[in-house]
Amino acid sequence: MERLYPYRKGLKLFREGFWVDLVWYTIIQSFFLKILIFDYIIQPINTSFDWSEYQFVKHWSVPVQVLFFLITHDFYIYWFHRFQHSNKFFWRTHEAHHSGKEVDFLEGSRSHAVEIIINQTIEFLPIIVLGADPAVLPIKALLDAIFGMFIHANIDVKMGKWKYIFNSPELHLWHHSNYQEVFHANFATKFAFWDYLFGTVYFPGHKPGNERENWGLYYDYPKDYFLQHAFSVKRFDEKKLLRFKWFAWYYNLRPTILKKITHWIEDIEHYFLIENSSMNYRRIEQHKIEENKDSNNHPSDLT
Repeated sequence: MERLYPYRKGLKLFREGFWVDLVWYTIIQSFFLKILIFDYIIQPINTSFDWSEYQFVKHWSVPVQVLFFLITHDFYIYWFHRFQHSNKFFWRTHEAHHSGKEVDFLEGSRSHAVEIIINQTIEFLPIIVLGADPAVLPIKALLDAIFGMFIHANIDVKMGKWKYIFNSPELHLWHHSNYQEVFHANFATKFAFWDYLFGTVYFPGHKPGNERENWGLYYDYPKDYFLQHAFSVKRFDEKKLLRFKWFAWYYNLRPTILKKITHWIEDIEHYFLIENSSMNYRRIEQHKIEENKDSNNHPSDLT
C-alpha cells in the first residue's frame, strides 16, 4: 500500500534506519522486553496480591472487555504522550520515536526501552489482574500492532468523517513533522477524538513539506540503537567522539554491515524479478507452440 498510494513520494523501502527499526527495535528489543515486563514485573505483582475483589470485568463478553481496555488504555496513552512532550526527562524517553526523517509503517516500533516498559506494564497489567479473559491480551496486542503500523504508514488515506473517531496517517504523520505547531498536538494513538475533545488536534488541510528538514527532530540525533539510548542519558557530539579509534571503529561498523545486507537483499530481489520475467516469457512461448500444434492437428473444414 505504501508503494501504491504513498503519502510522501520517493521514500525507499530500505530507508534510513530501516534495519535498526526492524532488527533492534522490532525483533530484539521486543523479545527481551516481553520477558522483562511479563515475567519480572507483571507476574510478581499479579501473584503477590489477591486481586479477586477487583476483577469486575471477568463476567463481561470478550468483545466488551477488548473495547474497554482499548478505550481506557488509549486515554492513558494520550495523557502520558502529552506529558512526554512537556517534560524534559520523559521527552528523552520519547525523542527516539521522533528521530526518523523518513516515516513509514516500521517507524512506530522505534521506542526507547524505558518508554516501552512503562507503557506496556500499564497496558497489560490491568488486563491480567482485573480478570480479563485470556483471549483479550493477544487480541489487544494485535490491535495495538495494527494501529501502530497504520498510523505511521506512508499511505495517503482520506478518512472523511471517520477522522474524528479513528486516528490515521492523515493526522499522525503531522505529529512526526518538524513544525513547532505540532509538537504539542495530535497525541492520540487509536482514537482521534481525544485530540478533538481536549483541543490538541492540528490538521491544516495540507501535508508537511517533503524535505528532510520538514520531518523528525530539529537537532542531530544518533542513528545507532545503543547510541540512541546512550544519548538519552548523556548528550554527546558524535563528530567529536570520532577522534577516538574505538568509537570510529564502532561508528563505521554498523553502516558497512547494513549496506552489504541491503545490497545482498536487492540482488536477490533483482534475481527473482529476472527469473520471474524469464518464466513468464517461457510460458507464453510454450502456449504459442501448443496453440500452433492444436491448429495443425485440427485443420478447419473447407467447404
